[in-house]
Amino acid sequence: MSTCSIVSRELDEPIAGTAATARTWLLLEQPGPWGAKALTSSHLDPALGRALEAAAQGTGVRIALIRRPGRHADRRMPATRRVYVAHTVPGNVWLYAATTTDPEHLLGLDFAALGSGEPESFATALGGRPHEGDPLALVCTNGKRDRCCALLGRPLAAELAASGVEGVWEVTHLGGHRFSPTVLCLPYGYAYGRAEAHAVKQVLHSAQEGRVVVEGCRGGSAWERPGQAAELAVRRAVGEYAAEALSVVRTDGTAPRWEVTVAHADGRRWLVEVAQGASLPPRPESCGSVLGSPARMDVVGVREVTMTALAG
Repeated sequence: MSTCSIVSRELDEPIAGTAATARTWLLLEQPGPWGAKALTSSHLDPALGRALEAAAQGTGVRIALIRRPGRHADRRMPATRRVYVAHTVPGNVWLYAATTTDPEHLLGLDFAALGSGEPESFATALGGRPHEGDPLALVCTNGKRDRCCALLGRPLAAELAASGVEGVWEVTHLGGHRFSPTVLCLPYGYAYGRAEAHAVKQVLHSAQEGRVVVEGCRGGSAWERPGQAAELAVRRAVGEYAAEALSVVRTDGTAPRWEVTVAHADGRRWLVEVAQGASLPPRPESCGSVLGSPARMDVVGVREVTMTALAG
């Protein structure tokens, strides 16, 4: 039987506008096996997992567990665990790192402030400091959510780590199982689907230089799905690859049609028409699920406009 990722690839399902949405990512190292809902079904105390989920609710912060690539079943807990937090909104992109001996210290974070782009509580609660190493490559490998993530994601993470790529972690969930292997690159927050090792290396190299690779990109997590598709369309239209050059400043309309305003740091603006369509023929959105028609974001128009036109 074909997996959901094989079917999606064979049908050439578009991936732009499919990234998980999060202004801020909070990542906690948690070795060992993960369940489908990893925060409450792993070796992490489930009561702590529930408390963290509640604290992050509605703040723009998305929490995920990470582990080093390789064998992981029932691995002994490390004395200290790595913790990262990244804010992905252009103009205020940052990545902080810390270690902790007690994950409950994460409950001392100001989640609303982190979601708004203020890292101070991370420094106070965990002693976090700006991350000075390479960008992070987070590869979804949670086979309990979808087998494609394990079958395709774990070998990719292992290959990257074995080839000496720094900053590679396995992560619990990035959404879009049918686009496996999926990867999130931090600090800029761009997600990629159907990833291969050579392409991920290019993404990381570009991120080091403050640039975005648009090939295979699902979108920037700072934006909702219509904004993700619109921003990528503008990048392709004008050849703009600087990571923080573009922002989604306004989205008008409701499904199935939106008008998205994308602004450049130099003052230029574009109106992008995005339509929600249904992916046909029906296909499984994840392995074992019933056939469905996943929503797709289709860009139907990109038009540069002047400030005078916008005012009018």
